[in-house]
Amino acid sequence: MSGFRPVLLVTVLQLALCSSLQQRAVNDIDDLAMSQVLETPFPYYFPEHSNTASLFPMEMCNGVTLEEATIDQLQDYMSNGKLTASQLVMCYLQRQYQTDNYVNAVLQINPDFMTIAATLDAERAAGKVRGPLHGIPFLVKDNIASKDKMETTAGSWALIGSIVPRDAFVVSMLRDAGAILMGKATLSEWADMRSNNYSEGYSARGGQARSAYNLTVNPGGSSSGSAIAVSVNQIMFALGTETDGSVINPAERNAVVGIKPTVGLTSRAGVIPESTHQDTVGTFARTVRDAVYVLDNIYGFDPRDNYTAAQIGKTPADGYVQYITDKSALKGAVFGLPWQSFWTLNDPAQNEQLVALIRLIESAGAIVVNGTELPDYQTIVSPNGWNWDYGTTRGYANESEYTVVKVDFYNNIAAYLSELENTNIKSLADLVQYNIDNLGSEGGLPAINPAFGSGQDGFVASLATGGIMNDTYWQALEFCQRSTREDGIDAALNYFNNGTKLDALLVPPDVGQTYQIAAQAGYPMITVPAGVNAVSLMPFGLALMQTAFSEATLIKYASAIEDLQFSSGTMQQRTLPSWSGYLDKNIPLINA
Repeated sequence: MSGFRPVLLVTVLQLALCSSLQQRAVNDIDDLAMSQVLETPFPYYFPEHSNTASLFPMEMCNGVTLEEATIDQLQDYMSNGKLTASQLVMCYLQRQYQTDNYVNAVLQINPDFMTIAATLDAERAAGKVRGPLHGIPFLVKDNIASKDKMETTAGSWALIGSIVPRDAFVVSMLRDAGAILMGKATLSEWADMRSNNYSEGYSARGGQARSAYNLTVNPGGSSSGSAIAVSVNQIMFALGTETDGSVINPAERNAVVGIKPTVGLTSRAGVIPESTHQDTVGTFARTVRDAVYVLDNIYGFDPRDNYTAAQIGKTPADGYVQYITDKSALKGAVFGLPWQSFWTLNDPAQNEQLVALIRLIESAGAIVVNGTELPDYQTIVSPNGWNWDYGTTRGYANESEYTVVKVDFYNNIAAYLSELENTNIKSLADLVQYNIDNLGSEGGLPAINPAFGSGQDGFVASLATGGIMNDTYWQALEFCQRSTREDGIDAALNYFNNGTKLDALLVPPDVGQTYQIAAQAGYPMITVPAGVNAVSLMPFGLALMQTAFSEATLIKYASAIEDLQFSSGTMQQRTLPSWSGYLDKNIPLINA
């Protein structure tokens, strides 16, 4: 028997070793499993229902405060080694994970964003900093083309898989500036062109975007996701597009700064079009300075968009950021209030808050002149809300903005689609048929999809024009431009009739007719946050309006007003979202 003892001993040792290895494996598995268990879901990963005062607080980012940070602050952090672009984009991604199931602002994430961030970090380490946007992440509305692994679809399933020929000009410019394209933002499908009765911020591909101030209410559009993402600190800045209100409206309804440039200041090449006469690319940020940093890196002449030739000789050589000022610039400024034209159409309670802000502006030394009306406001300004077919409503299709836009869209979308590869969609007729063939998702007929109450009546109306630029079209174009330019905004700015012009018109952008007039004129506007409606809980802004290529003036005074807001502590400024109705998923949204 003694001869078997070594074998037995070896067997016992093997069993013991196996048992030890198995226990270690179990312990390793336990450690691995436990490392993936979230023991503290509140406050950063799930909203705590019992703590509605702080539903979505934002985590620190590598020890620095990212919530409400400015571009200058982020550049300082990265220059001092407190933060890298790679860390920054991951912090913004975490914020998107935390909040986007509720607001639905981000449609798609760029799968290459980490690689881009690492490359820019390496450049910084080597001493190369491209400018103020180096390493700063941004989103673009899903109608702005990017020649990468992401889709460009205007929120529609019809263009899924299509391949764009090149980056949009504005995207290419931002890449060159060192900004990181992190993804695409949700929007109102086809930038509100497809339907006239719809849920703002909804698209078949992207779903319903919601404002974090009141998730049950119209968030403004059509650049809904762009404004929302900036508002809830999911991103530093975003691009949107405007044909008639699609930058100014969502900006003011989400308490962010929106700059809608003069038509021709920013190229529309590579942007899914609506109207060549009114389309423009604008910026969203939480401060005027940050919005201007972006504007400085997207404007310029582009041979692919002949409208940009109009800016030659009318733009500053060193950009617009040089026009950023403080409240002292308000001393001696003269602003006009077109009260009957716009202000009487606004909510009286909102007017009270805005007038309080205007009184503050006057206390800083500005002169505000009431009654600086657009001469023909009774003809061109709808008394019953935004209406881009108001000419037809009055019985004059040859005085209607919609007469122009319907024809422009037919022709402009055909030109855009002609450059796409890997798609069978080549015309507006193809789009209309696609929406009918895919009725359940795209709601191509009325009363099928609750988000598209009128189906695709906008597309159908455009299709019916055949793109023919007849006498009615040219008369409507001439009327809309003349009545809103020399007989409209310019006339109001020349109120004194002595060669002295007002520095800007101050208007309430919650009245959609304000940006509608500027849209028809092709003129710029800037809106700054100015308060919150006590009933709807939605923010509103104060907007500045001027003539063509007057962005320098608008930036001067918008930044001065913003500085006055910040330094005075007034309640009439940007506040953080309240997340009212954060569990609600109603469609369509409430217009309030």
